[in-house]
Amino acid sequence: MRIDAHPSLTPVARIRVCVIGSVLLSAGISHAAPATGPRERPNIILCMADDQGWGDVGYNGHPRLKTPTLDKMAAACLRFDRFYAAAPVCSPTRGSVLTGRHPNRYGCFSWGYTLRPQEVTVAEALKAAGYVTGHFGKWHLGPVRADSPVCPGNSGFDEWFSSPNFYENSPLMCHNGKVVQTQGEGSRVTVDAALKFIRDAAHRQRPFLAVIWFGSPHSPHKASAEDREPYKDLPPKLQNYCGEITGIDRAVGHLRRELRKMGIAENTLLWYTSDNGARGPGSTGGLSGQKGSLWEGGIRVPAIIEWPARITSGRRIDVPCGTVDIYPTLLAIAGVKVPQQPKPLDGVSLLPWVDGKSVGRTRPMGFWKYPAKGRPRRSAELLRALAKAQKAGGHAAPSTTSASDAGTITQRYSDTMFPGHAAWIDGNYKLHRIPKRSGTADYTLFDLAKDPKEKTNLIDLEPARAKRMGSELAAWQRSVVKSLNGEDYPGR
Repeated sequence: MRIDAHPSLTPVARIRVCVIGSVLLSAGISHAAPATGPRERPNIILCMADDQGWGDVGYNGHPRLKTPTLDKMAAACLRFDRFYAAAPVCSPTRGSVLTGRHPNRYGCFSWGYTLRPQEVTVAEALKAAGYVTGHFGKWHLGPVRADSPVCPGNSGFDEWFSSPNFYENSPLMCHNGKVVQTQGEGSRVTVDAALKFIRDAAHRQRPFLAVIWFGSPHSPHKASAEDREPYKDLPPKLQNYCGEITGIDRAVGHLRRELRKMGIAENTLLWYTSDNGARGPGSTGGLSGQKGSLWEGGIRVPAIIEWPARITSGRRIDVPCGTVDIYPTLLAIAGVKVPQQPKPLDGVSLLPWVDGKSVGRTRPMGFWKYPAKGRPRRSAELLRALAKAQKAGGHAAPSTTSASDAGTITQRYSDTMFPGHAAWIDGNYKLHRIPKRSGTADYTLFDLAKDPKEKTNLIDLEPARAKRMGSELAAWQRSVVKSLNGEDYPGR
């Protein structure tokens, strides 16, 4: 992390950025033998859609959507049929990608919340191992201003071309702290920015991490005329929604073709997924619930890994996996160790599945929708204000948008009261815990292998399993609260 890169930092923010740098130094990040055999460490690209539901791809049976790129990848690469976003809304899930930890552990409860600077991100870890790192597209984990301790540049990214939240076509973006106006379809704009970074890294023969987080198909839906054309017989709302997903698919296709032209596709790992389930007019593929809920439709999302050097044929995985697994998987692949990183991790390395081994998941998956209102972050307004200030030769007033207090822990949370809907997935079984006003909670249990739509409650038929899973969920929630209260950051 370049702690001297931003002279415009406020005194408080500058102190925090220095703290972040010392955390990395004290963490003792080391580079061990990579888990890639005799081959060099792979390049890594993480693509994420914004609100694309599990059913919003052709390969999962959507009757109209045109997603030829994703369909080909799903057939030829590693396809996850039970892949879960860590949260049913965007910011928390994005935090889980960067940290391998459930977002409640660092207070990222809902959309518009930030990371804590005390967390070690995958960008920081890979950067310490020699990777050059870049973020492109939607950030939504804090401001994109250079004076924020939780902007991309102070979260481990050497290069960033980012938006505070979702965006549409020809968006304003922030390039390394400076606002720029772009032209073109939003997903293609994002990929083109990433490709410029990738070409430079390839030219310098540096392994890279490129995080590409699209702003689509988040509402309001405004697809390009080209992408609406295949859906011209549908109502305008569906034309734009489906068109935005087709725009993503086309941009990913362009990305893949350019990787092949550069001769680096073979040893580039491309991981595609979404940040949460769909909401109307999107498709959950018939799963219950939608964005904002912990039912399957709110958290089960499409996911594919392409890595020609390691994944040589198409395979489907029906073991539960999720966004919390991305961090430990990438660190295992690159051979990176962070001995003093905040613990525990909630994710596990997926390398056994990448290598085609038939194994079970070693750790259940916890979900917890803490009852907290989202925090509005209107990208265009924030970037216009910043651009105006920069044009005048100054800086927009930090106010709350700089998140200068992102690492401050001011509230202590109860380790006996767990408000909000929580769920626990262990193999094929999923337990829901929904608190009631009386202080008790309702529990429901489902066998997702037989009942993916969560219609048949097994709580009375499997009391022993339900009791065990309920105890495990409670223990996990207590662990999350300890993290939330700052107990994972001794001496920091």
